[in-house]
Amino acid sequence: MALCYVDTSVLVALCTREPASNSVSQWYAGESDDLVSSVWCVTEFASALGIKRRTRQFDQAGAEAVWRQFERLCANDLRLLPLEPATFHRAALLTLDASSGLRAGDSLHLAAAIDANAIRIATLDAVLAENAKRQGLKLVAL
Repeated sequence: MALCYVDTSVLVALCTREPASNSVSQWYAGESDDLVSSVWCVTEFASALGIKRRTRQFDQAGAEAVWRQFERLCANDLRLLPLEPATFHRAALLTLDASSGLRAGDSLHLAAAIDANAIRIATLDAVLAENAKRQGLKLVAL
């Protein structure tokens, strides 16, 4: 089965209310490929949830409910890939290319997707999407 790499931006939209949540939910409901992400998405998701908590988009109980939903998603539908030193090195090289516009976290996602031999990538980040296309990954239409 083909692998579809899922960026944290999509996971946040799937578990919280975001402008793209409806389209992400529709894609997710109909997706048949194996979904993967790197373990990095756990920290990144927690950071996004912390920001939403600090900006009062969620109270403590709401944030805890979202976190439980995210953990269920990871346990049941998303295979979390370990990050090897070679993946960090690939991410560093991607980030060193100033024309890419990639930030560290997005380059780590892209490197992990490449190292996993993912065919497609689901992301809401335009810079990551453009770089993924340059690397030969197909974009999930969200």
